[in-house]
Amino acid sequence: MTAARVDTPVLSLGDVIKVYKEGPIETVALRGVHLDIAPGEYVAICGPSGCGKSTLLAIAGGLTRPTAGRVQIGGREISGLSESELSEVRRATLGMVFQSDNLFSWMSAQENVELAVRLAGGSDARRLSHELLASVGLESRARERVSKLSGGERQRVSIAVAIANQPRVLLADEITGELDSKSAGSVLDTIDRLVAEQGTAVIAVTHNPEAAARAMRQVDMVDGKIETGPPDER
Repeated sequence: MTAARVDTPVLSLGDVIKVYKEGPIETVALRGVHLDIAPGEYVAICGPSGCGKSTLLAIAGGLTRPTAGRVQIGGREISGLSESELSEVRRATLGMVFQSDNLFSWMSAQENVELAVRLAGGSDARRLSHELLASVGLESRARERVSKLSGGERQRVSIAVAIANQPRVLLADEITGELDSKSAGSVLDTIDRLVAEQGTAVIAVTHNPEAAARAMRQVDMVDGKIETGPPDER
């Protein structure tokens, strides 16, 4: 099912091209990509390794600049912003979760989330960290050191950290890639709740058929392009 569109997408890529250069060698990662994401929409980006999925996500998050094209977040063009301006846009608008959890393993789950709340400029970090961990089903593990948590639990803590700034968009890159089926299911349940209860737009790069099946819309990529055609033909 495709979510209803609104006049201003929360995220929009227009004719985005990305070329990596190493000496005389050029590698084209994205070839004129167009993609609009509506507020509260859950989109799965699928395709074979090397097709440009992660590059698309990095450009959408302002982590990599496009060679050409337009990138807008909440109607604001970000392609020409300075690094400090990009950091502010990310802090105010985006949450990011990657396959590697990027947590401080010697700290507790609660301490990791509290730190994220403070960095996002939030107050009453203790209370908010409890609420965020409860939202991902980990309130009972709040005081556990991250190094003692399972892979699925660590990823759910990563999601709590990523949404500490109450982002409009959550970007997720292969977050179930190294998890067993039960842990992956728990992480995907958490994503489902974010979309349904908080209206967060989610863009998930994935090879996981279950993750793709849960999304409102699946976008297939091949050789740096988005495939077009009726959904039932993809």
